[in-house]
Amino acid sequence: MGYAELQSIHVHPVKALRGFSPREAVVEPWGLAGDRRWVLIDDGGKVVTQREQPRLALAAAEPMPGGGIRLSAPGHEPLTVAVPEPTVTVPVDIFGTKVEAVLAAEAAHAWCSAYLGAGARLVHMDDPAARRPLDPDYARPGETVSFADGYPLMVTTVASLDSLNSLIAAGDRAAEGPLPMNRFRPSVVVAGTEPWAEDDWSRLAIGEVEFRVTKPCARCVVTTTGQDTGVRGREPLRTLGRYRRFGQSLLFGQNLVPLSPGVIRVGDPVRILA
Repeated sequence: MGYAELQSIHVHPVKALRGFSPREAVVEPWGLAGDRRWVLIDDGGKVVTQREQPRLALAAAEPMPGGGIRLSAPGHEPLTVAVPEPTVTVPVDIFGTKVEAVLAAEAAHAWCSAYLGAGARLVHMDDPAARRPLDPDYARPGETVSFADGYPLMVTTVASLDSLNSLIAAGDRAAEGPLPMNRFRPSVVVAGTEPWAEDDWSRLAIGEVEFRVTKPCARCVVTTTGQDTGVRGREPLRTLGRYRRFGQSLLFGQNLVPLSPGVIRVGDPVRILA
């Protein structure tokens, strides 16, 4: 491996909505500061993502001072949502796990429901240190996560995406490629590695912040959704199924847990420690 560095950082304040790419970010025990602290739920309390509503890709959430967010989407006036007071919590079902969260203001529910054309409520995780423990099969005592799929951060590499796009182009549906990295919604993207080098990582440092690698990231239908169009295709799952199938999982990227807090910045060196 040559010189590896942090190419980009991606923070998604609301799970499943478009995020933003800052030049630096604070790493907290449960993920990047401000990342996936909000999520939409349906009338039954179940999390709503692009799996069910691909048009969420076209809605955006920008951070505001004090932890609030500004929602925007085509055809809808933007709405600023403040962090709700944690006086009353509601149960949230995230992939079969129950987590308590705080309801946002009614205006936020109305905005989200109008955009989706279905009942939706916006909720906020007030205390990531206490609300959602990691999967005990991969966790150490006390480790928690926000509303991310399962782990505080997810890393991908430029070289692996280039390799995947080459495999897609070699198939008979090359018109679907090349795919951009935002299909995979990573937290951090590393440049300067060999393709699929991340398969062998168990511990790394980005700048001065160390992380352990918990497990590869199994990919779902969200990766087939154009993040600029909300339209679904067949890639990359079709090609991952041919070349990156391990058991029942189609893999791209690695899940990370921070071993220390700190700040990471675009351009930081990435060192593989084990």
